[in-house]
Amino acid sequence: MRAYVYNITGWMLLPFMDGLAKYLSTEMHFIQVVWGRYFFMLILTLFISFLFFRKEIYWPKNIKIQLIRSFLLFLTTILFFYSISIISLPEALTLAFISPIVVTFFSIFLLKERVGIHRWVAVIVGFIGVLIVLRPGYNEINFASISALLAGIIYALFLIYTRKLSFTDSPFVTLIFTSLVGSILITIIVPLFWINLNFIQVILLISLASIGTIGHFLIILSLKLGEASKLAPLGYFEIITNIFVGFSFFGYLPDIYIYSGLLLIISSGVYIFIRENKPKNKSN
Repeated sequence: MRAYVYNITGWMLLPFMDGLAKYLSTEMHFIQVVWGRYFFMLILTLFISFLFFRKEIYWPKNIKIQLIRSFLLFLTTILFFYSISIISLPEALTLAFISPIVVTFFSIFLLKERVGIHRWVAVIVGFIGVLIVLRPGYNEINFASISALLAGIIYALFLIYTRKLSFTDSPFVTLIFTSLVGSILITIIVPLFWINLNFIQVILLISLASIGTIGHFLIILSLKLGEASKLAPLGYFEIITNIFVGFSFFGYLPDIYIYSGLLLIISSGVYIFIRENKPKNKSN
C-alpha cells in the first residue's frame, strides 16, 4: 500500500517542477535551469540527510549501477527541459509518457518480473487516456518532440535501475549520488550559458529543485517497496497536476477531452491497484 501512495504522490509533485522549469526557460538558457535543479538538489539532499538520516549514509554498494542510473536521469533532465523550453508542456509530456510502457517491457528482461495481460491492458488503457487528454499534434516533427520521446524512453530505463538499486542501497544514498553526479556534469557545461541571476530567479530555482528532490525521493522509496512494472501505470497520475500547472502557469483550460481521458487514466491505475492486492491472486 505504501509503495502506491509514495509513487502517486511523487508523480503528482513533478509537474510543478516542470512548470517552473518551463517558466524559467523563458528568462535563461535551459542548461542553467538544469544546473539549478541539480545544484540546489545536492545542497538540500546533503543537508537533510546529514541532519536527520546520518545512519543511512554510506558509500554505494553498487557503484556501477549508481553511475548508470545517475547518468540516465541527467540525460532525461537535459532532454525534457530542452523540450519544454520549445514546445508546450502537454505535447512534451505526451511523448514522454511512453515511459510506463517501456518500464513494463524492460522489467521482463532486466528485473525478471512477470508481466501478464491484465497489467499490459492497464498500461495501454492509461496511455490511450493520455492521448485523449493531450491530443498531441504529430504533424510537426522537430528536435524538441524527438527529445521528449527520448526523455521518456531513457527515464523508463532510469526507473528500472532505480528498482535494481533498491535491493542494495538506501534511498538517501541513491538521492545524494544522483544529485552529485548530475551537479558535476552540469557544472562543466553551464559556464557556456551562464547569466547573472536575480533574487526571484534563485528562489524559483531552489523551489524547482526542492519539488524535484521530494518527488524523486518518493518514487525511489516506492520502487524499494514495490515492483517497477506494477507501479508503472501509476505514473499516469502525473497528468492530474500537469493539468493544474498548465492552467495556473500558462492558461491551459481543461475541456471534455481532458475529463474523458482522466477517467481512463485513473481507472487504469485503480484497476492495477485492486488487482495486485487481491488475496491469492496469482495473475499479473
